[in-house]
Amino acid sequence: MKLCTTVLLVSALVASACGFQLQGRVVLPPMLAVVQIETVDAQSDFVQDLRRTLLASGARLAASPAGATAVIRVERDELGERVLSVSGRNIPAEYELTYSVRLSVSSDGKERMAAEEMSLSREFSFDETRVLAKQREQDSLREALARDLVGMVMRRLASL
Repeated sequence: MKLCTTVLLVSALVASACGFQLQGRVVLPPMLAVVQIETVDAQSDFVQDLRRTLLASGARLAASPAGATAVIRVERDELGERVLSVSGRNIPAEYELTYSVRLSVSSDGKERMAAEEMSLSREFSFDETRVLAKQREQDSLREALARDLVGMVMRRLASL
């Protein structure tokens, strides 16, 4: 029993010494302890993932700027789609999804991060005989793009 406890203790020490952190958790500066997110679309994939990730990183969400130590303004949150190629019958064969966000951060009445634009894109093929499967693939890509953008934003916020 004592050997098992020792092995667990040593494993925990080794994991913490190598910088191991739970995925999705970012160490945020103290000014982001209580955050208010200002956005037009509070239900977008990006904003929902940003909320979850901020909470997982130890921040609290404020309902108004008065109770917040920082305000994140999501000025733009858009998903774009464009046709990359068409078949011989003039039916779209490939698409490109682009998710773009533009946001800024202020704290104590000062701009801590000027408005920055971040975007990611992915390509996917389209098959008219598999419309439902391709719709699910597009939805999954949209969610993955939003998650990846949140990761980029969190790394940027951690550097403030």
